[in-house]
Amino acid sequence: MIQQVFTAVVGILLLTLGWRLFWMFVGVLGFVAGLQMAQSLWVQQPFWILWVAGLVCGFFGAILALFLQHLAVAIGGFFAGGILALQLVAMLGYSVNGLIALIGGILGAVALVLFFDWALVFLSSMVGAAFIVDAIDGGRFPYAPWLFVAVAAAGVVFQSRLLMASRQPTH
Repeated sequence: MIQQVFTAVVGILLLTLGWRLFWMFVGVLGFVAGLQMAQSLWVQQPFWILWVAGLVCGFFGAILALFLQHLAVAIGGFFAGGILALQLVAMLGYSVNGLIALIGGILGAVALVLFFDWALVFLSSMVGAAFIVDAIDGGRFPYAPWLFVAVAAAGVVFQSRLLMASRQPTH
């Protein structure tokens, strides 16, 4: 229950503020990547150890985003694309594998490097939507893909308005 609430809250933050809080976006992706790696490497470990591994990776991701933004953009895009690809494939009921994560990661990194602001709006909205849907019964319900699309679209619209407002000249 606590994990679902945490996932939903992080999803909402990414959905609405991922573009503005790039460091948080990369930190969350580092946390998720660290947690998933720890779960696959240390299957028999207590959950708190897995969370510590995730927190360490998330911390380094956020620090990387603050001080080495160009490198963090590529790494953040890679993790976002990989996590998003895995979530979407699982949500559609297909088996998940490393090749899917690699392809999604490469596409995410390229998109974020080439089109930083807009790609960040789209990727953070989609990752946020995936987290929100995953918080509801692990994303395993009949309308999960439709809910994902609707929530991601709402996040893109919301963040796009923030982005466009930030680019308006002030009088």
